[in-house]
Amino acid sequence: MNYLNNLNVFKRRRNISSTTDSSSAVSSPATPLPATIDGAAGTSGAPPSGSGTPQRKKKKKKNRKRTISVVPISEVTEASLELWRTLPPKIRHDPSMVSFQQVELEHARLHGDCHEDSFPEIQGLEEDGAEEDDDEEEEEEDEEYENEFITINVTNEEGQNKEIGHVKEKKEIPKPHVHHLAGHYIGNITPPKHDDINDTGQNNLDEDHPFRKYSKIICLFITWLLIMSFMVVKDEKLVEPKHLSISPGKTKAYILPHLPQSTRIKVTLEGTFLSEPYSNITEHYLEVYLQMLSSTLEMNSTDMYSSSSTKNISDSWYIPIVHPYLFDSAPIVKEQRLFDIIDTNYEQLHQANGGLVRLMIRSNIPASMPIAIRYDQSPVNRDVGVIYAAFVLIFLYVLIIWEIVHRTFAAVIASTLAISILAALNDRPTMEDIIGWIDVETILLLFSMMILVAILAETGIFDFLSVYIYKITNGKIWSLIHCLCLCTVLISSFLDNVTTVLLMAPITIRLCEVMDMNPVPILMAITVHANIGGTTTPVGDPPNIIITSNQYILKHGVTFLTFTAHMLVGVIIVVITTNIHLRIIYKNINHLRMHEPKELKELRRNIKVWERAAGKIPPYSKDANIVRETLMKKVKLLRHQYKKKMTKGTVPEDIYRSTLEELQREHPIKNRPLLIKSGIVCVFIVSLFFLESIPELRRLSSGWAALLGVVLLLIISDKNDMDAVLSRVEWPTLLFFAAMFTLMEAVERMGLIDWIGHATETIILSVSEDLRLAVAIIIILWISALTSAFVDSIPVTAMMVKIVVALSEKAYLGLPLQPMVWALAFGPCLGGNGTLVGASANVICAGIAEQHGYRFSFMDYFKLGFPIMLVSVLVTTGYLIMAHVVFAWH
Repeated sequence: MNYLNNLNVFKRRRNISSTTDSSSAVSSPATPLPATIDGAAGTSGAPPSGSGTPQRKKKKKKNRKRTISVVPISEVTEASLELWRTLPPKIRHDPSMVSFQQVELEHARLHGDCHEDSFPEIQGLEEDGAEEDDDEEEEEEDEEYENEFITINVTNEEGQNKEIGHVKEKKEIPKPHVHHLAGHYIGNITPPKHDDINDTGQNNLDEDHPFRKYSKIICLFITWLLIMSFMVVKDEKLVEPKHLSISPGKTKAYILPHLPQSTRIKVTLEGTFLSEPYSNITEHYLEVYLQMLSSTLEMNSTDMYSSSSTKNISDSWYIPIVHPYLFDSAPIVKEQRLFDIIDTNYEQLHQANGGLVRLMIRSNIPASMPIAIRYDQSPVNRDVGVIYAAFVLIFLYVLIIWEIVHRTFAAVIASTLAISILAALNDRPTMEDIIGWIDVETILLLFSMMILVAILAETGIFDFLSVYIYKITNGKIWSLIHCLCLCTVLISSFLDNVTTVLLMAPITIRLCEVMDMNPVPILMAITVHANIGGTTTPVGDPPNIIITSNQYILKHGVTFLTFTAHMLVGVIIVVITTNIHLRIIYKNINHLRMHEPKELKELRRNIKVWERAAGKIPPYSKDANIVRETLMKKVKLLRHQYKKKMTKGTVPEDIYRSTLEELQREHPIKNRPLLIKSGIVCVFIVSLFFLESIPELRRLSSGWAALLGVVLLLIISDKNDMDAVLSRVEWPTLLFFAAMFTLMEAVERMGLIDWIGHATETIILSVSEDLRLAVAIIIILWISALTSAFVDSIPVTAMMVKIVVALSEKAYLGLPLQPMVWALAFGPCLGGNGTLVGASANVICAGIAEQHGYRFSFMDYFKLGFPIMLVSVLVTTGYLIMAHVVFAWH
């Protein structure tokens, strides 16, 4: 009976009216039967007339997207058919083996030997549903066969089970449910942390490795002992100012009360001086030099200096001063100079009987001039200080890169060590100096924006925006990433990058949780784009503010519009390059997921099963090669499907629709009145940010503007529970910035920043005049970028501005100012992408991620950010060379 049923089915499939026609169809080489990739067996010639209803035909046609001829029926031999019969049921029943299935059916019809499990696809067209039990048995058989290739359990003599050949998969982190998206800080979801991370964000490796734990404690304890010994032994250096009046036509002699302890004397003068860029517009100068005075009388003489010899022991220092009628209105300017005493003069000074050093000051103006003077007779030896500064920075990065301690604690230890080294070099700063090193403006801005974002989170706006972005991207992963990055660049162009990250990070985390993606790579990507976008305008990044606030640069045509026009072209090129870079890095979309989709797991498993089945067939004969090639063609198709799904990440349509409806229902705007009030305050703060960029209307700094806006929001929102608001402030991040500001100022005081500046200037001056502009652009861009990747960009920019202005002032060099300004603007902003501590936004993003349970280390960011930084700076170099060296846009 089964034989007759199978024969009738076969006739309907082939539209055959007699046994003879069927037999000739098998033997005829002109009628090969192709196999399909997607389901039912392919057919040749006219479509079958009795294969089912029109709806069924339509469905089959829709499912069959493409057909290929794997093995023509004419090439199926008896020997290859025997090999095919030895394959597992899952492979024999696959649509790609339809030629073998049909030949087997013909063989069964002719010889009466029917193998019912050899052609389930053909039998499946019967209208009754009696095949369900067979399918269950088949699934069990397939499962058993897959396990044969993936996991083999062996029992040894002791009765213990061993697992051989088990393919271990990556441990999956449970996906947080979308119902709980609102709340904590910017959301109360705290996904499970990795096994090796504890609640403080530190590795548990210390507990697993006692040697690592105790060696860390010993090294840090030794560092503490060094700091303690230097701080206890050395006092703070107090340099009191002295006020002098320089009479017209006379030289004022100020005798230093003690002999210099080294061959260097640092002199600081404060008065109505002209800054260096304007030194060429006046003829009035103050001349300062050192003079050695030695007595020629005996020590018991009543007048020691009635007969003495003098000798100038330093070069003259000329300081430009304003016109006398501006003395009462001109601002006070501080000038410093390090006088070097020749070794022979220094020895002669200490060998002389009663020798002294005096500071000689005179002016060429016809009026008395008041000045304040400070002198330091034991300044830091910068040749040695540079080495110590480099050591402190290396020590800091070792602590952060290898995660020996938390990055905030690492910054505190490194800054304290830097201060103790200054004490050892007889230059211990006072507490007032240290407090003055901290950039209160930045700390105030960060504090205010953290409170603003925390209050905005209560309105549900971040969840609402997440749902909206999820909707417009249609569940496509790369569309979502590009949309987030583009929004980040646009916002960062007009707000500082720290504020941008504070706004975008919560939205990014929510979207990643909804789409079952790992937020860490996406957070790092938006941080990179925040730093790139901040390059566009003068108000986008602190280095740009430093550059455009320089009076000399403003006087030479660098306005808001010219700055934006020149930077915008480069930013667009860098954004395109960075997005291409990201696509290459995350070519495998699974690297962005928290879990590998079930569909891809099944494909990988099938590829393994088919490959091993092909590997078991010995390629010794033509018949065996036919079966082997058939299996390998199937493997190739499966690999193609796997690669396509791996590079194109989307959420299945049904899941996307249901998730979108659920999110829209669960996450509306929660507090519209508070959202309106917060929106008004945000507009107020942004307006003050823009007014700050206009010199005539500049009254409030960014920190004050943000603080006043937050105070206004707290007033109109009637917030009484301040503990809840302040608990959302990232206090470790603020402490990290305070410690880093202190460290960078200490490093600058040791002479590292000046050493980098002088080295840059020397390299530029060493090349020929024709190549000088190109070399200047390359040196300024790369030095500032690489330095900003490891040192805070603010002191680097302040140093490089002086170098750019000095190079532009030297007319014999013939270097235009603007190309060097654009190179300097690109360098620190793009260089901040290099390391986790390269820019403020990077640290802020890491803090927000850690608070939500997603932690990335220094090396995690370095692996993504540093290559992107190198490529970005390389592309920018090409842009600046083409625009200003080749086409002379300036």
